[in-house]
Amino acid sequence: MQSITRRDLIAGLACAGLAASAQAELLPPSLSPASAGRATTFLDLLRPPDSVTAFCGLDRPARLNRSGQRWSGPGLLVTTVPEPDRLPVTLSAATACPTHIHLRWNDAVASGLLILNDAWERSYGNLHWQSLVPERVLPWYFLTVGRGALHGYGVQTGAGSLCFWQIDPKGVSLWLNVANGGDGVVLGQRELLAATVVSREGEPGENALDAAHLFCRRMCDSPRPAITLYGSNDWYYAYGRNTPDQIVHDAELMASLAPARAPRPFTVIDAGWDNQQAFPDMAALAAKIRDRYVRPGLWIRPLQADAGTPANLLLPGSRFGDRTNQSTDLAFDPTVPEALERVLAKVTQATGWGYDLIKHDFSTYDLLGQWGFQMHAQPTLPGWSFHDRSRTNAEIIRGFYEAMRQSAGDRTVMIGCNTVGHLGAGLFDAQRTGDDVSGKQWERTRRMGVNTLAFRYPQHRSFFAVDPDCVPITADTPWSCNRQWLDLVARSGVVLLVSPQPAAIGAEQRDAVRAAFAISAAGSETVAADWQNNTTPDHWQFRSAIDKDYDWYQDTGAWPFGI
Repeated sequence: MQSITRRDLIAGLACAGLAASAQAELLPPSLSPASAGRATTFLDLLRPPDSVTAFCGLDRPARLNRSGQRWSGPGLLVTTVPEPDRLPVTLSAATACPTHIHLRWNDAVASGLLILNDAWERSYGNLHWQSLVPERVLPWYFLTVGRGALHGYGVQTGAGSLCFWQIDPKGVSLWLNVANGGDGVVLGQRELLAATVVSREGEPGENALDAAHLFCRRMCDSPRPAITLYGSNDWYYAYGRNTPDQIVHDAELMASLAPARAPRPFTVIDAGWDNQQAFPDMAALAAKIRDRYVRPGLWIRPLQADAGTPANLLLPGSRFGDRTNQSTDLAFDPTVPEALERVLAKVTQATGWGYDLIKHDFSTYDLLGQWGFQMHAQPTLPGWSFHDRSRTNAEIIRGFYEAMRQSAGDRTVMIGCNTVGHLGAGLFDAQRTGDDVSGKQWERTRRMGVNTLAFRYPQHRSFFAVDPDCVPITADTPWSCNRQWLDLVARSGVVLLVSPQPAAIGAEQRDAVRAAFAISAAGSETVAADWQNNTTPDHWQFRSAIDKDYDWYQDTGAWPFGI
């Protein structure tokens, strides 16, 4: 292997978009020739691992014995037979109930690498490039920058387990969570394709974001066809206090601002419509929206169950651990056929009413009992299971998404929110990739919206259309900032939905939204120029070779307290 020089590291940091001052801070003052000679910036993870450990609970590890490309232990067999450009990992467990499989590749990892990971479901304003942190949990995939190239490592979308990586100076670990709920899965006689490892070796001088895009495409063989999705969503000005009249007004506004020769905009009705006194006829409301030459969309929480639902149809409250919301957040267990029928009835009801778009929300929280920011290395808490224990959590989630897609029909646009993008890829048309922005506090939009757009942009049209959440236009948030957020989302070519509070929409706002819709409908795309040295990048490059600087901060700067 060639040794890594200081010049190599400078080239790597420059390729990633780091300014010279940031390079100087991150580069070590000197490199050990001995360690540099042993380390490489690209790691071969498409070979059988050096060790495999199985767990039937984290307190019960069993180091498996290797025989060629097979790893065996009491009641367990893991196979790792390389194929061209991928490494499938399969699991058989006829008499054991495993919760985790740990694969380890030993290799000297180059010093000075910068690393970016994905998130379990939505991100929460916390994505960023970082130096080596051995205990850091890297869900689904990770990217590295070094020696002038960006490399990618991950698992193919639709995996049979919930997967995360770790990287440290001596090698790489892949953890496959094969649990059912928080307990071991009962596979019986079937073989589980737990994950398929893929990687991409970048080329020196490549644009870093382009390289990340190409790697995401390698992880997803069959994304949904690209769509143009723009329009309105009432959540960030109504917050559940929406009305049919106001929604019809939104549709009229969208129709007046949409380009004449472009796909028609959407008006998405968010939470609040389930108040039957306020919304007595949802089919008639969909027809009114369509009469305005706008496509109607509807938010649903499909797994939510009403009080009084028979207990045998519900997930156990123990999935929340000792949290106090066990009794209020009732959710259907989709592994119970009758419960799944009730869930899918919500989908067919919406499409039967005439809604062209379904935004489905809360399902990761309802299924697993945690938000993504609570999961860390454990997406579920121990001590509970689904009714059907024969499938892993990942299989159950993927199967639920597949059933939703089948019930909605292929023509219905589906947006996943609080859903697992790596399991929804190829099924969802769009994915909310970040936590909620805000129509009340600009700081939340800056932190959540800009961050997810920059760091999960490689998934756009590789997995699905990226939805970085809405552009609130409200009296409580500064138009000077929202105007820039509107412009960036439009120029990125991602999902663009505005939340237009009637009192905040004047001539200037109308003109800006009209211009943004025209840009969005044209399908522009962008490159974040400083995503390596700023968690909310303010310098952006566009495919048209335009550079733009955005000012995300008011005179008071960032808000350091809770949002």
